[in-house]
This record gives sequence, structure tokens and C-alpha cells, in this order.
Amino acid sequence: MKKILSLLLLVIVTSSSCEKDDICDANTPTTPRLVIEFYNITSPSTLKNVTNLEVIGDGKTEGIVFNSGSDDSKYLANGSTISIPLKIDANSTKYTFILNSGNTNPTLIDTDEVTFNYTRNNVFVSRACGFKTLFTFAATNPFSHAAVPATKGKWMQEISIQKSNIDNENETHVKVYF
Repeated sequence: MKKILSLLLLVIVTSSSCEKDDICDANTPTTPRLVIEFYNITSPSTLKNVTNLEVIGDGKTEGIVFNSGSDDSKYLANGSTISIPLKIDANSTKYTFILNSGNTNPTLIDTDEVTFNYTRNNVFVSRACGFKTLFTFAATNPFSHAAVPATKGKWMQEISIQKSNIDNENETHVKVYF
């Protein structure tokens, strides 16, 4: 009888100390990236593929190269759409966009700097996943845009905010015409 009681007590103690595994499901929506689509300036409804577009975050020395003929970038949804992260600890994120990056002829390389301005809202997802940050573009000045150098002119001829709230990656937030 003592053996059965001991075994029963052991089973109760070990089963009561189990906890549910806290693993965030890969399908759980987390902090969304900014989705940018590129369009032909002469035909505004026509998507335009980006070729050798390098995007470098402020303060970084290396960036991500988006190539319309390559599948190796997790940020390139297709040849004309990219997704880039926004800072979750600041109300603005500055990127340098270099068109024709890596071209041996420096006159064919065009560089623009864009700073996206927004507010942040941290939302609790779950105990396993923690928080995600949602963004809303600033109402009065959602972005600033400059050519580098300023004398060369902007290759991004027009930037248009399509959706002010960045709460998922299933829709286009910004359209760029070039």
C-alpha cells in the first residue's frame, strides 16, 4: 500500500509542476514592416520593377540589395514591392535608397534619403509572443525626402502615403513613382 501511495504522490507532484510551453506560433502577426510599391512615373498605374536597389538604414554601413531577378531577399515580395522595418524605439526611421547600386558607372547611380515619421503603439500579443508595435504615419509630415547630393535631383519623383496605419504587411503603405 505504501508503494502505491508513494507512486500516486509522485505522479501528482510531477504533473502539477508542468506548465504550458510558451512558444510563439510562426503564423502569429508581429510588428509589421513598411510595404513600398514602385510605379512607373509616366504610367502611374503600372508597377515598375526595381533593379539593384540598395536600402541602407541610418547609421549602417551595409544595406539590403533588392534585385528584381533574385529570390534571395526575404524583403522583396516581387520585383516592384519591398518590405522594410521601422524602428520600434523611435518616432522616425531614415533610409538611403540607392538605385543601380553596384554599377561601375557612378553617373548612373542615384541616391535618395527618405525619413519616415510616425507614432508608435505597443500592443500585447500573448505571453509567448510578447508585444508588437503598430505605427501610424504623422498627419502633417509623414516623410521627408532629399536627393544625395542635392544637386543631382531626386530619382524618386513622387512618394505617396497609401495607408496611414501600418498594422499588417498585407497591403501597400507607400507608393513610389520613378
